[in-house]
Amino acid sequence: MKQITFAPRNHQLTNINTWTPDSQWLAFDVRPSGASFTGETIERVNVETGAVEVIYRATQGAHVGVVTVHPRENKYVFIHGPENPDAAWYYDFHHRRGVIAYQGRVANLDAMDITAPYTPGALRGGSHVHVFSPNGEFVSFTYNDHVLHERDPAQDLRNVGVAAPWGPVMVSGQNPREYSGSHWCVLVSQTTSTPRPGSDEITRAYEEGWVGDHALAFIGDTLSVKGEKVPELFLVDLPREESGWKLAGETPLAGTESLMPAPPVGVTQRRLTFTQGRAYPGLVNAPRHWVRSNPQATEIAFLMRDERGVVQLWLIAAQGGEPRQLTHHATDIQSAFNWHPSGKWLGYVLENRIVCCDAHSGDVCFLTSEHGNTPSADAVIFSPDGRHIAWMEDVQGFRQLWVTETGR
Repeated sequence: MKQITFAPRNHQLTNINTWTPDSQWLAFDVRPSGASFTGETIERVNVETGAVEVIYRATQGAHVGVVTVHPRENKYVFIHGPENPDAAWYYDFHHRRGVIAYQGRVANLDAMDITAPYTPGALRGGSHVHVFSPNGEFVSFTYNDHVLHERDPAQDLRNVGVAAPWGPVMVSGQNPREYSGSHWCVLVSQTTSTPRPGSDEITRAYEEGWVGDHALAFIGDTLSVKGEKVPELFLVDLPREESGWKLAGETPLAGTESLMPAPPVGVTQRRLTFTQGRAYPGLVNAPRHWVRSNPQATEIAFLMRDERGVVQLWLIAAQGGEPRQLTHHATDIQSAFNWHPSGKWLGYVLENRIVCCDAHSGDVCFLTSEHGNTPSADAVIFSPDGRHIAWMEDVQGFRQLWVTETGR
């Protein structure tokens, strides 16, 4: 294994799609910590030479972070905070947007319209953790709503959305904080602040992952019969034609002053796991992880405790069924995970080391031995060619980037 960044500052990888398509560069941001959104640049480092390049530099007091890369082009998408922030409008869940940088050009991904009547295809709040679909045409994100936050923060429930390539969406800009965007954006999840105990209703949708190009899996917080929060796995099938993305159901796509934006008419969410009767119900939130489909879009992986209370990897068919416990470790899996591009292995942190797990048998191979510090739980990511895996590790008080060969 080798360290590839050395500057006395933090280097932050996003949880997926941080490699360029040629497997030569890793994209990162420079937040002081994952929760402190004060970085001003999006950068990349060459894993062979260590050369560092600045992809984008924010201005006017804005901050940027959480960058991911297009699967086929050197195109980058990341979170952009507000320019000229003030006491009324500053970086927050509901005050941020996606920005795409490509060939020296920069464009807003999602439009923002917070003045009624709202614009279909635009959002009324902030998008976060933008991830290209496997074919690069769509971008998923999580979302928080400014309009409902101003009305009642308890109504601002986190949801999952998609940016589709049928823009631009133009906003008149009645409010100086509004802007236009390159993509048609809609929410695809449905939440409620008052879920019925024991039902499939959820209060929050988050940590999504693509299942092929036309479905998204995510974690949804249900309420058990006893009134306890139980995170379960959900899936939404997405429209395949442009017209399907633009047809509203009973509620407007752009929402109302009292209702969250709604999914297009044909988009419904279905529950894949039913764990409330288990000794340790629900998918785990610690370590934080994002549900991930294999490249073949046939199985979805997630983290859940076994009957002993140990965090293990589980697999479920994309169409549903009984989950299969893949790993039987003696100690907890310690990080988020990702699939090898072949779909044959998964990578994560176990026993303070980087491991590769066989997706059929659950057998693991340790790719690293002793570490100076435990690898970060935030991201363990295979290169597109499958030959390397990257992670973060603290060195003398700064988060640095590391890679090692996979032998696969």
